[in-house]
Parts: sequence; C-alpha cells; structure tokens
Amino acid sequence: MAEMIRLDKFISSQRGDISRSDVKRLCAAGKVTVNGSAKVKSDMKIDPDDEVRVDGEKIEYKKFIYIMLNKPQGVVCSTRDGLSPTVLSLIPENMRRSGLFPAGRLDKDTEGFVLITDDGEFAHKILSPKSHVPKRYFVRLERPIGEEYAEKFEQGIFLDGEKCLPAQLEKGEDERCCFVTLHQGMYHQIKRMFEALGNKVTYLKRLSIGNIQLREDLLLGGCIEIMHKEIEKIAY
Repeated sequence: MAEMIRLDKFISSQRGDISRSDVKRLCAAGKVTVNGSAKVKSDMKIDPDDEVRVDGEKIEYKKFIYIMLNKPQGVVCSTRDGLSPTVLSLIPENMRRSGLFPAGRLDKDTEGFVLITDDGEFAHKILSPKSHVPKRYFVRLERPIGEEYAEKFEQGIFLDGEKCLPAQLEKGEDERCCFVTLHQGMYHQIKRMFEALGNKVTYLKRLSIGNIQLREDLLLGGCIEIMHKEIEKIAY
C-alpha cells in the first residue's frame, strides 16, 4: 500500500489549478468524492490509489510528470527570471505542480524541445555527462556548409582548449541548413562549434532528446504530457 496522504494535498499536487483552500470549499459543497462517497473532509487521509473525483472528473495519481514543451524564442529555461518569460510560465494551469523545472537548457533565442518535470533523479540521470543522451538539432547558418564540417564534427572540435565529444552533422536540402546530433551539453556548444569553423548560426531548434521526437503538430509555446512508458526512451 502506498503512503497515506491528505486529500487536499493529493488534489493540489496533481492539479496545479486547485489550491488546498479550493479543496476545502469543494468538499464542503459536496463536489469531491472518494471511492464514490461525498462525505469527505479536506484534511482526511487517503490512499493515492483511491478513486478521487472533483466535479465528477477523476484525479489520476502520478508520482511524477513529464512535459514536452516546444519553446519559442525569447523564453528562458529557468524557474524564474525578472526580465523574460520562463518555460514554466507556458505550462497550462491544469498541468502545473509544485517542483516543476526544465531538465536541461536551451538558449533564449533557441526554439524546440524542452523537457519539464518534477522528477529530479531522472533529470540528473539524463543530464549527467556519463549518460551522453543524444540531442538532435536543426541548424540554419549564415554561410554555406563547408565540405569538411561533418568530418570536423566527428573528430571533435576544440572549444577553449577542451575537445568536444564526436558529433554528427547531416546536410539539409539547403546549402545553409543541416542537422546536428550532440552527445553532451557544453555552453552554447553548437554556436561555438560553427564559430570555430568560421561560420555563424542564425537559427537553432532542438528536435529530439534521446529517442523522443518533438511532435510536429505541437505549436510554438505548446506543451503535452509524455507518458511514463515513453519517457524511458530518453535514457534507456
């Protein structure tokens, strides 16, 4: 049996748009049921496996949540920022939970897949330098791609005296576009790698983390929950 938990804490932890005081009010109005009974108080202890409903809607218990966000430019990968909107500000209220944070970063001017979660252990695992979780990006450059770029990336480019892990570069349909797969996450790595070759990145978008692809139908600023069985594709 799972550890017992207060009803108000259970509901507010699973539904970021319902506070503990909201739960107390809803219980008093008979709008909260536990295993079919509306005779409940907000401070009662329940088993997370109990059937809990609010206004008839079942509250599914999830120990952790994993969210795919298609980050737009101008948004920072941080839990708080005094000047710019953060990735957490884009999460819908019904998906918000305490402890959410971005597992890894994208530059402010970079678009694409950011993983948002409250699972610190999992985030640590995929971000660990030992894991080498691949991340694939679409890149647009200022000048055409040189014939030697792919080989240079595979050999490992030196940035400030440190040699990068081998990376893969695939040319796109346009002579200024390509796809790059990294196996580490150095500061501004892709931009610096191309600068080392005398070129400049004008647009950058992360397309995948591990074996999870950014959904093509997910609009900029949009997000969707990743199921637990799918999230394992990132690190395993």
